[in-house]
Amino acid sequence: MDLLGNLTCGVDEAGRGPWAGPVTAGAVILDPARPIEGLTDSKKLSEAKRDALAPLIRERALAWCVAHASVEEIDRLNIREATFLAMRRAVAGLQHAPALALIDGNALPGGLACEAEAIVKGDLKEPSISAASILAKTVRDALMVELDAAHPGYGLAKHKGYGTAMHAEALKRLGPAPCHRMSFAPVKAAAVTG
Repeated sequence: MDLLGNLTCGVDEAGRGPWAGPVTAGAVILDPARPIEGLTDSKKLSEAKRDALAPLIRERALAWCVAHASVEEIDRLNIREATFLAMRRAVAGLQHAPALALIDGNALPGGLACEAEAIVKGDLKEPSISAASILAKTVRDALMVELDAAHPGYGLAKHKGYGTAMHAEALKRLGPAPCHRMSFAPVKAAAVTG
């Protein structure tokens, strides 16, 4: 049997809720011959644990890809459609084409080149979705640290763009930066009052 003939990938996103930065999706095809201990929902892992698992996933997976939808795409499409766009890009970017994509959540992105199944809390149930969750989160977090250097004063490296009190105060004081999602109500309000 062809080892690469009937592959399943897990797909998950990071960064749907933040006020700043892209939404990021990961797609991972795990290798059953090279299991990875400790895979679970990235939100349940410490930053140090995620950072330790991410290189293992890259090294041992049969295929992996991380893709983004930009702030401009989020504002143009809406966050749901932008998330689906990032997911399609991640699946399309895999080195091997999967026969099935297991998507975390209760909705499926259209336009995938394979069968797909939505799994609620999939990042807790399916190791390939957990792995995709970890890659998406670690890549996006690193990007937010870079954006913090480009747009100082907002604390992006700390809160990763999420709507914290610190972020709200900085938005009020500085107004939105180019990395902010103008379609999100708190950002829009800061643009009007800033």
